[in-house]
Amino acid sequence: MTASPAAHNYAHLDETLAKKLIQQAGLGDIDQRIANGTRLSLEDGIRLYETPHLAAVGLMAHRVRTSRHGRKTYFNINQHVNYTNICIYSCKFCAFAAKEGEARGYLMTPEVVEQKVREQLHRPVTEVHMVAGIHPTMGYDYYLDVVRAAKRGRPDIHVKAFTMVEIEHILNISGKSEDEVFADLRAAGLGSCPGGGAEVLVDRVHKAVFREKMGPDRWLMAARKVQRHGFKMNATMLYGHIERVDERVQHLIKLREVQDECGGFMAFIPLAFWPYHTDLANFGHVTTGNLDLRSIAVARLMLDNFPHVKAYWVMLTQESAQTALSFGANDIDGTVTEEKITHEAGTTEPQALGVDQIAHLINEAGYEPVQRTTIYEEIGERQATHA
Repeated sequence: MTASPAAHNYAHLDETLAKKLIQQAGLGDIDQRIANGTRLSLEDGIRLYETPHLAAVGLMAHRVRTSRHGRKTYFNINQHVNYTNICIYSCKFCAFAAKEGEARGYLMTPEVVEQKVREQLHRPVTEVHMVAGIHPTMGYDYYLDVVRAAKRGRPDIHVKAFTMVEIEHILNISGKSEDEVFADLRAAGLGSCPGGGAEVLVDRVHKAVFREKMGPDRWLMAARKVQRHGFKMNATMLYGHIERVDERVQHLIKLREVQDECGGFMAFIPLAFWPYHTDLANFGHVTTGNLDLRSIAVARLMLDNFPHVKAYWVMLTQESAQTALSFGANDIDGTVTEEKITHEAGTTEPQALGVDQIAHLINEAGYEPVQRTTIYEEIGERQATHA
């Protein structure tokens, strides 16, 4: 997340020179497998992470991105509502969570959630993104009520809510069958799930950093349940703390396997770790632009069955998100509005961007901004704007 260079655009790079660059990087065999449609292996992913030739990795990812999406770059007009920061877990990477009774702890009533949504009625918001801590005392009906509240505030809004950690908790406290719970969530107005809470899907990292919370197998099982009940979702990976290169690639392969099985993942979102005010503050450090761009590119190459890869500007910074559009990303997220989780951990990015600001970022990087719904239906293109 250090300052990235000006956006690289490979669109006009001569194909002969491109192949030469990739061959000189020692990645010609991987490039050939990609061209042949052959799935990349764990060993391939590790090589892509470890090669010093970032430009060659980015070029291969850019080709895949361009073959699927051309110059289109998606964004949406959304808002975030983090309805509570009170949480029973104490994950070492988290600066957001508070314990019940702490002065900084808060819990929104459904009425407050409704008011938060109503506050944005002057803007053409299409999505509310709601995730939060696991509150120790809120019951099953509370989760249904916050979804209903968002829909009351704006009946046509798409509610994208609940990480897999929240979904498992809701199932556990419901006293109902799995089918009944998902039917209740759908009836309340849930449209999709954001896919957070995965962190890194390997046991070593789970035990070291977030042992109290669900581990890899349970996260993957919750994702299967969500998708089998007809809900689309995204998938994330929190990188840049204690995880190893091979563990990042294992994470991607596990997601790819679930996508083969269920097919309900819309986008993959690499989440850059911000260490400030966390229990990893002394150990952790802000991720580099090199790692940020490489994580986007490797994901695009490994996740051959994922339609979209997102460059989340809140965590990457706007400059790195721009550059990531030439390293495999075809989505830059949205307007956001009042994001709390990353800001608690130290990001210096604004709480929100306007539509014209997002369109300008995309245009400046050499791409075409296309507004989308949560489930990637195109709403319209934005023409070039000027700073």
